[in-house]
Amino acid sequence: MSLRADADRIIQEAIKAVLPEEAVRTALDGFEVPEGGQVVLVAIGKAAWRMAHAAWNVLDARIDRGLVVTKHGHSLGPIADFEMVEAGHPVPDQHSYQAADKALALVQGLSERDRVLFLVSGGGSALFEKPLIPAAEMADINAQLLRSGASITQINTIRKRLSGVKGGRFGLACAPARVYSVILSDIIGDPLDMIASGPAAPDSSTCAQAIAIAKQFDLKLSTEAWALLDSETPKDLPHVTSVISGSVRALCKAAEDACRALGYTPMTLGDSVDCQARELGLVLSAIARRHQHSETSVAFLMGGETVVKVIGGGKGGRNQEVALAAARGIAGCVETAVFSFGSDGTDGPTDAAGGYVNGRTLESMASLGINPDDSLARNDAYPALAAVDGLIMTGPTGTNVNDLSVVLIRR
Repeated sequence: MSLRADADRIIQEAIKAVLPEEAVRTALDGFEVPEGGQVVLVAIGKAAWRMAHAAWNVLDARIDRGLVVTKHGHSLGPIADFEMVEAGHPVPDQHSYQAADKALALVQGLSERDRVLFLVSGGGSALFEKPLIPAAEMADINAQLLRSGASITQINTIRKRLSGVKGGRFGLACAPARVYSVILSDIIGDPLDMIASGPAAPDSSTCAQAIAIAKQFDLKLSTEAWALLDSETPKDLPHVTSVISGSVRALCKAAEDACRALGYTPMTLGDSVDCQARELGLVLSAIARRHQHSETSVAFLMGGETVVKVIGGGKGGRNQEVALAAARGIAGCVETAVFSFGSDGTDGPTDAAGGYVNGRTLESMASLGINPDDSLARNDAYPALAAVDGLIMTGPTGTNVNDLSVVLIRR
């Protein structure tokens, strides 16, 4: 097998291990409904279809009605008579707003005997939205945040205050019914109130933090939006129970196992990466050079989620920038590769999951007149990697538990 084939195998095995079906089945063990009570299912996020499908396989006809909200192209067909809504990501669209309205209507008039099974995965912030400001301004603020280089936690601290369903507000709307929330985490440290902006979680962030973030990144906001940042969110939701069913730690463990099966000695260096994408690329290339004289095959893994400060008008995503930024540093390294991918199969606003480079990538790019530094300066990693077969293409995976970056050295 080639080094690229090894990388593809590691990606496939890691993603397969974190598909949400088994995690949801485990989380629903012992799920009970009082006699005479209803079960209403609401699933949101990039993994919503698989999570809802798993829940139906466990509970079947005990679910009275359901709504599944996922990204365009991520639905895999009907589930019972659940309503399916495909919506915009990473920027909300009209379908995102309709989905939130449908969910709120679905949980109205419930009693204490009823249960809301709320299945949450990454991407829910954009896919499930009820703006408290004009939709056009909400879209503009989201675009500003995504270009700013702000972390996902900072972004969600802002978004939840501009929304009628985030920051615990959807959970509040379900009362007096009890909410059982099963969550597939895509945020470092698994903070319940930040995953999908915490629609059914008490909010730990404060107005002061939201205002400070808006000022730090010089966001252009209306007077109405500034006022909403200064309005507090629910801090106590005693009728909500939440369970984390998967996270980046499981992704790293599965990748380690796959590396070991291929003959590499793996080492996970961390599962809470939170930095600029190109900085991580430089770190990974330095690690690769440091271990060039290894006598055995080794793999170094890092999980988490980087950010990109968009300063150019190119096409790419954070994982593609990680890989491209590593290309110069590993140039000439023998049987060495760096690859980085998003577990959801979509890296930024592209159809690629991430990027792959090896010791010959820089030479190949030079022969085509491509300078990776220029491409990075334009945030234009996609065409540069595409030209040298360096894009990782998985299609939508049905899960979402952060990103994984890997150095492979084969001996």
